[in-house]
Amino acid sequence: MAEQFYEVVVGDITKSYKEGTTYQKIAEDFQYLYEHQIVLVFVNHFRLQELSRTLQEDSKLEFITTADKIGHDTYKRSLCLLLVKAVHDVGGHDKVERVRIHFSLSKGYFCTLEGDVSISETFLRDVEQRMHKLAEDRIPIIKQSVHTAEAMRMFHKYKMYDKERLLAYRRVSKVNIYKLNEFEDYFYGYMVPDTGYLRWFSLHSYADGFVLQMPTVHAPETVPPFEPQRKLFRVLKESVEWGDMQEIDTVGALNDRVTKQNMQETVLVQEAYQERKIGEIARQIAERKNVKFVLIAGPSSSGKTTFSHRLSIQLRVNGMIPHPIAVDNYFVDREHTPRDEKGNYNFECLEAIDVEQFNQDMRALLNGEQVYLPVFNFKTGKRDYQTTPKQLGEHDILVIEGIHCLNPLLTAQLNDENKFKIYISALTQLNVDEHNRIPTTDGRLIRRIVRDARTRGTTAKQTIAMWNSVRRGEEENIFPYQEEADIMFNSSLVYELAVLKQYVEPLLFEVERDSAEYAEAKRLLKFFDYFIGIGSECVPTNSLLREFIGGGCFQL
Repeated sequence: MAEQFYEVVVGDITKSYKEGTTYQKIAEDFQYLYEHQIVLVFVNHFRLQELSRTLQEDSKLEFITTADKIGHDTYKRSLCLLLVKAVHDVGGHDKVERVRIHFSLSKGYFCTLEGDVSISETFLRDVEQRMHKLAEDRIPIIKQSVHTAEAMRMFHKYKMYDKERLLAYRRVSKVNIYKLNEFEDYFYGYMVPDTGYLRWFSLHSYADGFVLQMPTVHAPETVPPFEPQRKLFRVLKESVEWGDMQEIDTVGALNDRVTKQNMQETVLVQEAYQERKIGEIARQIAERKNVKFVLIAGPSSSGKTTFSHRLSIQLRVNGMIPHPIAVDNYFVDREHTPRDEKGNYNFECLEAIDVEQFNQDMRALLNGEQVYLPVFNFKTGKRDYQTTPKQLGEHDILVIEGIHCLNPLLTAQLNDENKFKIYISALTQLNVDEHNRIPTTDGRLIRRIVRDARTRGTTAKQTIAMWNSVRRGEEENIFPYQEEADIMFNSSLVYELAVLKQYVEPLLFEVERDSAEYAEAKRLLKFFDYFIGIGSECVPTNSLLREFIGGGCFQL
């Protein structure tokens, strides 16, 4: 039989390849066109494929590199497999019981070990060297499709009980297992074809674990220095410990709770835990007698509005009279708003705020003066002023919300003793299993898709399309200042994805297959296949989750 050849089009270049040629081989021929390492490929616009897959038809290919979000995530995911394999090689399969990859920290992942192994500097250097050796050997990462029941038996034998529990709820008859030499594992998402792609990383001892430090999407071949984020670490570690205490640390454990126990009680316990935390913050504010400005900042879809309302209630419990102020009301007039590199208004930069007027008004209020506060009119692009002035009494306190609230430049003219700064974010404590994280950004994106569809009529496609822009604004204006906070609050709810599932799935199914946003929508849909959904009737009306699904008592 004659060999079959197919035409491959990349940009304006056309080449012919034999049927069955791997995309990895084709990518090597085109790598010179790309500044960064190719790790995935779009086939005929909408089929995202691993490079280990083979050519089966005439195809237009669009390569994905580590400078693309999907490609960067693929690099990080594959690096996790390399790490787990190396830890078992160095520590010994009989001594390493469990490697847990918990959460993001300092451009990397915080990890812990369980078993008869101690995390010393020597151990970490040995693991790091083993990872580099595996990378030098360019060992294939082989994908195998196995029956779900067989995979469950395999992971039970390996004592990877999180994965066994997770797969018990999979509806499909087969699952994909990745094999690196003799080591087998399950990962949610795409992988690079071999270990030779995984050259950039470092390991750093920290607290009772260590951090796998990785390149960023903006500099895919550079490992940034390790910079401990102590306040962020504390709140993340506390959330993980609380999840462990409640025995809901993974999706499989959550599904067990949904199907086998009282989910209503789980919801109420989580809500009570958050309310206790908010009450503790209010008490700390009340104990600092000179505080007049509570400054709240956090990334998109963190639940800042509901948090502000609930904090205000707790402040009243402590004998204070809170008054909400949105920094957005101090936008400069539209014609003075800075523009970004594309010529669009940049509402997220500090220069979009009339910082001088904001400080002048806050100082006047602190001095006991009557002040007419502005309300920004988004239709006219100008500030209007209230007819009733505001004046602070002895027990009055301003609860100020805005993305720049932790930036010292916003409140440069106010004394630190008068400020109490709060950073809020939905820091996901739940993971798919011990090796597969649920990124905090995914949780916030899902929240935003649901809320924007309900309150603004925005499609999931539109929300996904602008998400990278939102993330860039957060990277520039919020995350650099999170350690400035007096306290951090985690707004994530351990049960929320089980509730959001019923709201977000129909919205994601609306994304057209030929759109640029389809791959992301498909990824999120596959992610929700892991979850057993629950109804929203058990969610209290004052829950932070109500800000997104509706039905809240704060009229959101």
